[in-house]
Amino acid sequence: MLREITDQRADRAHDFQPREDDPASLVAARLRRSGYPYLRGVKCEVREGVAVLSGTVPTFHLKQMAQALAEAGADVVITSRSAESAEKSAKELAEYTGRKIIGTAMDVTDEDSVTRAFDMTIEKMGRLDILVNNAGGTIPSDNYKLEDRGLEEWRYAMRVNLDGTFLCTRAAARIMLKQRSGSIINIASDSGILGIDRSRYEGLDMKPNTVDYAAVKGGIINFTRDAAAELSPQGIRVNAISPGGFERGQKPEFIERYNKLTALRRMGIDGRDLKGIIVLLASDAGDYITGANILVDGGITAVK
Repeated sequence: MLREITDQRADRAHDFQPREDDPASLVAARLRRSGYPYLRGVKCEVREGVAVLSGTVPTFHLKQMAQALAEAGADVVITSRSAESAEKSAKELAEYTGRKIIGTAMDVTDEDSVTRAFDMTIEKMGRLDILVNNAGGTIPSDNYKLEDRGLEEWRYAMRVNLDGTFLCTRAAARIMLKQRSGSIINIASDSGILGIDRSRYEGLDMKPNTVDYAAVKGGIINFTRDAAAELSPQGIRVNAISPGGFERGQKPEFIERYNKLTALRRMGIDGRDLKGIIVLLASDAGDYITGANILVDGGITAVK
C-alpha cells in the first residue's frame, strides 16, 4: 500500500507546475518529484553543501559544529579574527574528514572584514548553503555583577554578538536570496530565555554569566524569529540553538549542583551534544523548521 501511494504521488508530480516566483512552490515540486522523501527516508546529510562558521577558534562549540557538518558531507569555511588559527583548524579538520575546508580571517564586528570573508567563500567554494553564527562572548572581568558592570563591557557584548550576527546574516542573505535557498543557524543560549539563579555559584569562586550576555542572547533569539519571517518565504530557513551548560572542567561541586537542575541529570558533552541538531537544521531533514529556538539543555528549562 505504501509503495502504491508513493507511485500515485510520483505520477501526480508530473502534473504539478511550480511558480518560478514562489520558493515554497519550488520546494514542493522538488519533494513531489522525489516521490515524497518522508516515505523513502529523509537523510540527515548536507552533501555538496557549503557552510560558513563564525567564531574564535579553537572553541568548543565551533570545533564540534564544523566537524559535524564536514562529517555530514559539507565543505566548510572556518573563520576567526586570527587567520593563522583559522587556517590551522581548517587543515586539521580537512585531514580528519577528507572534506574541502578553508580557514580565513573574519572580524564579525568589522563590516569590511565580513564582506571579504563571504566574497572569498563564493570565490573559492562557488556557493553558500549554511551559515552558523557562533561568534560571541563577553569581556572577562571581575565586574560580573550588574551594579559593577561597565558600559564598555556592555557595548562589547552588543558589538560581538548582535552586530556580528546581523552583519554575517546580511552577507549570507544577499547570497542565499539569489540561490533562493539556505539555512542560517544562530547560536544563542538558555540565558537568553531565563534569568539565571546565581546561588548555584555560591562559595565556588566562579563567575556567572553576566546581564549583558543574557541580553544579547535574548536579542539573538528574537532576531532569529524576525529574520525567519522575512527570509523564509524566499526559501531561506533561519533558526536558533540555545545550549545549556556544557562540562568543561568546572569544579566538581558546581557540576553536581548543575546536574541536579537538569532533567537528564548531567551537563552537555563537548564534541557530541550539539552535532546532531546542527546537522538536522542544516540538512533537508529540517526543511520544515524555521523561526525556531531549539533548546539543547538537558531539560533544565523544562524542570521547575
